[in-house]
Amino acid sequence: MPRTHTDPTPRDARRPEPLDGLEPGGPDDGYDAYDGDQLDLADRQALRRVAGLSTELTDVTEVEYRQLRLERVVLAGLWTSAGVEDAEVGLAELAALAETAGSQVLDALLQRRDKPDPSTFLGSGKAAELRDIVATTGADTVVVDGELSPSQRRSLEDVVKVKVVDRTALILDIFAQHAKSREGKAQVELAQLEYLLPRLRGWGESMSRQAGGRVAGGAGIGSRGPGETKIELDRRRIRTRMAKLRREIADMRTARETKRGSRRRNAVPSIAIAGYTNAGKSSLLNRLTGAGVLVEDALFATLDPTVRRAELPDGRAVTLADTVGFVRHLPHQLVEAFRSTLEEVAEADLVVHVVDASHPDPEGQLSAVRAVMADVDAHRVPEVVALNKCDVADPEVVDRLLRRERAAVAVSARTGSGIDALLQRIASDLPHPDVEVDVVVPFTRGDLVSRVHDDGEVLAVDHEPAGTRVRARVDEALAAALHEAEDR
Repeated sequence: MPRTHTDPTPRDARRPEPLDGLEPGGPDDGYDAYDGDQLDLADRQALRRVAGLSTELTDVTEVEYRQLRLERVVLAGLWTSAGVEDAEVGLAELAALAETAGSQVLDALLQRRDKPDPSTFLGSGKAAELRDIVATTGADTVVVDGELSPSQRRSLEDVVKVKVVDRTALILDIFAQHAKSREGKAQVELAQLEYLLPRLRGWGESMSRQAGGRVAGGAGIGSRGPGETKIELDRRRIRTRMAKLRREIADMRTARETKRGSRRRNAVPSIAIAGYTNAGKSSLLNRLTGAGVLVEDALFATLDPTVRRAELPDGRAVTLADTVGFVRHLPHQLVEAFRSTLEEVAEADLVVHVVDASHPDPEGQLSAVRAVMADVDAHRVPEVVALNKCDVADPEVVDRLLRRERAAVAVSARTGSGIDALLQRIASDLPHPDVEVDVVVPFTRGDLVSRVHDDGEVLAVDHEPAGTRVRARVDEALAAALHEAEDR
């Protein structure tokens, strides 16, 4: 199978043209007024290493010069029974992941196999070819499109003679770079430790902490102790740290549940914006609410959920929550660590499933997201599909998706096309209050009338001598409060 070269600039890295007169940060930043000033983006990019910059001095005899550059990587993947197109799409996604992590993709290699080789993942012959590619390109790292067992990683490193990273470690690295909140950092660290625990590796006597009672069998006096090797001590410390992180995340989960409970008591319907990574979820939230959250043309730019309030065309107030993006084969460590965050989707009244309609495989994105939603028990929540980026997508693909998905709307978060239709669809599909009331509210209880306008569906309002007659659909708690005020 010939090598498949990967363009170092992924398809999604080509940023769309900015809107005239709307961009706050300059004519070429690619963002509009709904995205805000994007100050966090500048902070994030300021920490990224850039190729071509160096600390080389004029007189190199004074000190050894160093050059600051991007990590140079070679990709490796398998072409199995799924087909070569799926393998190439997966490899292109892996290239985007690698570049998001701060590396430069030099080359890529595909191997045709029915299943991964138990020793080197690729097989001995293809591993040797990969070693030659690494030597020729001067790569620092090999990134494999799959999850390697500890033995496969060691065997492949022994062959290629450079660091080997699998897809799971790459995604964890991106999460570690982008985590900002205390909860996000704790969740990422927990996932990293779960991944690291079975992959600890030691070499020879430097890792040994065991010694016998005889000089011939050990170091003699002063060497006898707990009898743990260094790797065992490391494992114990990791387990202790994991237990502490789980307790901290559980405490943070309680605070998140308290906020959700407050919203439920106030009868504010909740809508979760979910979807594949880089599908445009944050841009859509900014367009709907003017939240101004971070928008970046990169994978997993958003890790910390953002909740904002909005108003639907029928007058109902709702909350919109931006959530972490999903991806094919999302590491199970991340699903478990981010379970408390993903519960924003499971606890929502409606899910707006954002799909990148310009992606080569939008159906694959739909399936991958729904598989993760099933893992967190969110598959029972009503769903509206927003086919984003329709301004740059193939019209035939958009038509095909609209025919396939019953509750689908074609939108563009960048241009605002289809946003009104999406809001109308959300208003119609969002569960409606199920109690219809016809009450006279005293003029002294104007707060209840205001709650009806905010949280219910007003059918008719009339002013009478005794008060305000309101006919509306509301939830049970508000209905009880209205009847109590009428009886008084």
